[in-house]
Amino acid sequence: MKPKKLIEQFWQTMESNDFYAVAQLLHDDFVLEWVQSGERIRGRENFAKLNTAYPTQGTWHFTINSIVADGDEVVTDVSVTDGTLSDRVITFSTIRDGKIWKQVEFWPEPFSAPEWRTEWVEKM
Repeated sequence: MKPKKLIEQFWQTMESNDFYAVAQLLHDDFVLEWVQSGERIRGRENFAKLNTAYPTQGTWHFTINSIVADGDEVVTDVSVTDGTLSDRVITFSTIRDGKIWKQVEFWPEPFSAPEWRTEWVEKM
């Protein structure tokens, strides 16, 4: 399977909230890095257990806003919600041997724009 299709399948399977099924798309040596919190998750089992235990108000939903692929590297911009919480994640995925070998995720926190720059910007 091509890397872009594999990552599309990853997010589609994440939508099922069956994180053990998602883990089947991961390489034996899978590593996930959460940059903001300085955490590294090693292995499919840890990935599945952590996501299954993650506190939620409802079923997780994932919407791909953008996906860019270059060889074995795929970058996604994904909106994530459980119906109460809404976040956005930028994920850099590296494919090896037809599986997801490494992911580096950035979960940016929204913030209010500073007043000083209002003359040069418009609200989205």
